[in-house]
Amino acid sequence: MASLTLKKNYRCVPSLEQFYTGGPFAVSSDGSFIACACDESIRIVDSSNASIRSTIDSDAEAHTALALSPDDKLLFSAGHSHQIRVWDLSTLNNVRSWKGHNSPVMAMACHVSGGLLATAGADGNVFVWDVDGGFCTHSFKGHKGVVSSIIFHPDPDKLLFFSGGADATVRVWDLLTKERLATFRKHESAVTSMAISEDGWILLTAGRDKVVNLWDLHDYGFKKTVLTYEQSGKKASGSSEIHFITVGERGIVRIWNSERAVCLFEQKSSDITDSSDMDRGFTSAVMLPFDQGLLCVTADQQFLFYSPVEHPEEMFKLILSRRLVGYNEEIVDMKFLGEEEQFLAVATNLEQVRVYDLTAMSCSYVLAGHTETVLCLDTCVSSSGRTLIVTGSKDNNVRLWESESRCCVGVGVGHMGAVGAVAFSKKQKNFFVSGSR
Repeated sequence: MASLTLKKNYRCVPSLEQFYTGGPFAVSSDGSFIACACDESIRIVDSSNASIRSTIDSDAEAHTALALSPDDKLLFSAGHSHQIRVWDLSTLNNVRSWKGHNSPVMAMACHVSGGLLATAGADGNVFVWDVDGGFCTHSFKGHKGVVSSIIFHPDPDKLLFFSGGADATVRVWDLLTKERLATFRKHESAVTSMAISEDGWILLTAGRDKVVNLWDLHDYGFKKTVLTYEQSGKKASGSSEIHFITVGERGIVRIWNSERAVCLFEQKSSDITDSSDMDRGFTSAVMLPFDQGLLCVTADQQFLFYSPVEHPEEMFKLILSRRLVGYNEEIVDMKFLGEEEQFLAVATNLEQVRVYDLTAMSCSYVLAGHTETVLCLDTCVSSSGRTLIVTGSKDNNVRLWESESRCCVGVGVGHMGAVGAVAFSKKQKNFFVSGSR
């Protein structure tokens, strides 16, 4: 028999890489890619399959703020060095940089024209910069403490700018006269998010006091407060009746009607399955363009994409269409799943097992049940045709899972130490073995 000749060089196709370690991110105007802070670099990530299009390596500093120009050609970044940098995404070159603040930049926003960039600092100052020249055009001062949220009015004919800070105030600024037009004081704690209604006349503000306030931009008067019991609110739509979305520490997406101050839709359960000792919930939400749905970012670096669907009994319905995991920690074990091997089960030094769809490189679902780190796993298609997964953990237990139902169907107890090895019978396929220290 002729010997089998193996290749000496191999090409990786594709790969699942780390692309987000928490902190700032920016979504492109068409939703096709996301700029993500990843340790001391910036990753440009394809939002359809988590593939990394390009990487920007900066001067060994963690990033505190990111923003994209409206045409997605330029990326703006800032870090602890207080430098504001402008990157050309076609060449990945740093085309401009300047020192902006005497403290870290905490937020960025680009004007719809693309000619102005606003930066908010931990020193309470807000500056507006000429993008081409790199010089300051406006200096807005008055906040006492960190300025955490800033937005330009999306209508280019309305030359308004809004800033919200840790002092629980929202300030309205006139870009033409460079004067403060109003100060809103209804919040009891830091302002975390702001949004403008589609007709351009209502400002919505959310804060750590777990309320959303509505403000009339005709006369800068207060309209109403909606009690949401969430720390983060995002995005407004509609005109006569405004609908807005809130997300927060509960990990639940909710849709509200501002006129009646009622919740129209609430997820029955959270799609976040992190462990009890980790921060739980969503940290941010972005409405995607062209009716693509909603993007929610979790405290454990996951990007959850929700798509709207028609439902006969509910006015609103969202389904989780894609889950991109930005950070996988240490990968300790992995196995293909099913006869076609379309899925990959991965143990990543966490209490859960993540199952990836290899066609989209999306985390299809998560198996949660162990109370300590999962150390090992194995998979098989049983003699009855069921696709099964067995996992061993530091909690001294073994769990058997069914792939189709995504449920735990059995727990094996009796080990006196961490279970470090499990294996299905490859011949009879009707039992498995486990070993511990």
